[in-house]
Amino acid sequence: MKKLSIVLAVYNEEENLRQCLESVKDLAWEIVVVDGGSTDRTCQVAKDFGARIIDTDNPPLFHINKNKAIDAAKGEWILQLDADEIVTKDLTAEIKEAIEEPFINGYWIPRKNFFLGRFLKKGGQYPDYTLRLYKKGKGRLPAKDVHEQALVQGQTGFLKADLLHVRDKTFAYYLEGFNRYTDLLALQLQAAGFKNNFFAFVNFLFFKPFFWFIKAYFRHLGLMDGFPGFIFALFSALRFPVSYIKYRIKNTK
Repeated sequence: MKKLSIVLAVYNEEENLRQCLESVKDLAWEIVVVDGGSTDRTCQVAKDFGARIIDTDNPPLFHINKNKAIDAAKGEWILQLDADEIVTKDLTAEIKEAIEEPFINGYWIPRKNFFLGRFLKKGGQYPDYTLRLYKKGKGRLPAKDVHEQALVQGQTGFLKADLLHVRDKTFAYYLEGFNRYTDLLALQLQAAGFKNNFFAFVNFLFFKPFFWFIKAYFRHLGLMDGFPGFIFALFSALRFPVSYIKYRIKNTK
């Protein structure tokens, strides 16, 4: 099998990291972990799996550290993961076959997102395709936006087996991520030279959240995911007014 590097950027992921690395132990030629200054046992867990650890700071846009991990990889192929993701046995087998294909430089992987007790199947959340597997030197993150995909040179393909994303096990945990995400969105508004006027006020506080909720909950049938589907659609919509309010507070001091 071609040499495959598993790369991660982490910060205080002791609770999640062991399960992630356990899922790739039969797949990885090497494991590269870029740690943003964790204060828990994250690094010890990584060492337990023989990972090469690179210590650095913890920037608001975490994709900067993901690129550091990508650049440090020495394998012929790279699988970039988050600490709260699990590679299933079916996906492991499919990856082993896929990286032997000489004419494809990267693969999109379907992802199942766990939220408040269940994997979401609707609301635009499945299949949540993400471009995580690519040849060394052919793929990298732009590091400009929190939800961006890697850019891969050349032809890409699609895998069928799911990558499991098991992050938001509790609502409190979700709110921590929601707070960090809206902080970053507020910073992006500022960096983009956002023009704050009456239209922006109405758009971010009313129009954007209203139409996003309608899209996620009704058009994409988030209602079929029960109460978790409703909460996910609601807070996905609320990211617009919350990030706008944070932007306004920061720029009116």
